[in-house]
Amino acid sequence: MKDNNLLNKLCNLIDKAFNTHYKNGAETQTRAPEPELKLAPVSEEQPKTPALYESIEEYTATTGKRFRMTKDQKELGMTREEAFKLTYGEY
Repeated sequence: MKDNNLLNKLCNLIDKAFNTHYKNGAETQTRAPEPELKLAPVSEEQPKTPALYESIEEYTATTGKRFRMTKDQKELGMTREEAFKLTYGEY
């Protein structure tokens, strides 16, 4: 019986704390807006850098690793070849 009584007291105390906190407008507080990320504009006149690897096969042979796409590249719907060129090619 004592356990139930203690549990009820604790529940009431927690309920009062939450009610007091949220009645003071804490739920309406908002965070400061996060700054927008701006990407540098891509110019057609930018010099292209030479490719580090010509193909996925060359990459695998040279590094001994399998080329893996990033989650962002997958979400953008890129093919493995497009993702590879973006990462190691002349983009």
